[in-house]
Amino acid sequence: MHIQNYPSKLLENAVEEFAKLPGIGRKTALRLVLHLLRQPTLDVELFSNSMIQLKQHIKYCRECKNISDTDICSICSSPRRNSSLLCVVESIKDVMSIESTNQYNGLYYVLGGLISPMNGIGPADLNIEGLVNKIASGTVKEVIMALSATMEGDTTNFYLYKKIKSFDIEITAIARGVAFGDDLEYADEITLGRAILNRTKFETSFAN
Repeated sequence: MHIQNYPSKLLENAVEEFAKLPGIGRKTALRLVLHLLRQPTLDVELFSNSMIQLKQHIKYCRECKNISDTDICSICSSPRRNSSLLCVVESIKDVMSIESTNQYNGLYYVLGGLISPMNGIGPADLNIEGLVNKIASGTVKEVIMALSATMEGDTTNFYLYKKIKSFDIEITAIARGVAFGDDLEYADEITLGRAILNRTKFETSFAN
């Protein structure tokens, strides 16, 4: 295994930190660090300060668990959104993907992951209690299951279905069989938008 010899301990430390990011190997990390090194000091300070500000001041919406600059995110606080329609997603990235389609005008609820016994993630590790409480409030009329088409996604779908099926709501799921792969973030906007619009009753899609 080749060991990189760095001419500077400061450079090595910076590369080590960048290499901790997902999908970033040491060669890419070195290229990024050298790029920053060539930039004006002010630009590098702006970059680092934006990361610090993000970590210190980002909030999670009290209503949907999406990231926000305020206690209630702009989606939940918008009077133009249909508050009776609730789309359940795995992550913040899924909210962004669905929003980019411009085909959905309801609200969201971010679970923060999927049930995965193999990875030690159970229902208690997700934002499921908050979801049930939101539905129990009586404002939600339809819940759209928009979780990834994986074993973990289906396991979570079934668990949620059992938790909320007793409420007086319609439970639907985004269209299955569309070519968007395992994760919503990899779907093109047209395909994902069509999957939202062509959603079907959950019992038809999953429960049989």
